[in-house]
Amino acid sequence: MTDVSKNSISKLLLELAAACAQYHDKHVRGLSGRRLQCDEMWAFVGAKQKNTTPEQKNAGWGDVWTWTAIDSDTKLCVSYLVGGRTGKWAEEFMLDCASRIINRPQITTNAHKPYMNAIEETFVADVDYAQLHKIYRASGEPEARYSPAHCIGTDMKVVVRDPDPAHVSTSSYVERQNLSMRMGIRRFTRVSNGFSKKVECHWAAVAIWFAYYNFCRVHQTLRVTPAMEARVSDHVWTVEEMVGLLQL
Repeated sequence: MTDVSKNSISKLLLELAAACAQYHDKHVRGLSGRRLQCDEMWAFVGAKQKNTTPEQKNAGWGDVWTWTAIDSDTKLCVSYLVGGRTGKWAEEFMLDCASRIINRPQITTNAHKPYMNAIEETFVADVDYAQLHKIYRASGEPEARYSPAHCIGTDMKVVVRDPDPAHVSTSSYVERQNLSMRMGIRRFTRVSNGFSKKVECHWAAVAIWFAYYNFCRVHQTLRVTPAMEARVSDHVWTVEEMVGLLQL
């Protein structure tokens, strides 16, 4: 389509992803976010974990998780991380979140256990933190294999300090962003052959997506980009401007 080598385009996208990640790391800081919603989304590289050989696992194949923190007020993606789902990854993710926020936030996560130690270690109790456990009813219908389970209730657990129950939620923003990411990045599409074949390519797609989401994509309710609402940027970026990060 472009009359350019496929490998050249792949190399360019990897370089752009690195530039986007560096810009995010440098400029998305000193935030005054009051409420964070955090979640992690599953995908796989090469093959699902249960179908990989030891050699393929060493090459980075298997399940991969994208951790995301969204500021409820500005809709800004404060931090993202592509990796595993263990306590080590949770601590790395929350440490990055803590380094970008200058005030005491309220954080809501799901009931994934590694969040508890990670948040207590990184924020040193200077946080209002609650977990929201969603209770699902599994369907016995064979055709419902790829359909989401029906949520029949929630259970809120206060973990640290005094979070406001009115703002204990993950479905309003971060899970909605997960849906946008799944619809916008072919690699996250379920039951398809569009999955990543290399973990670095999967990471690159996520890095480029969040640069576009924060700086280029106008949020419908805000009518500006999340970066503008958070005062990280003063204008809506064009895609050409995002690609121009390669020259910085």
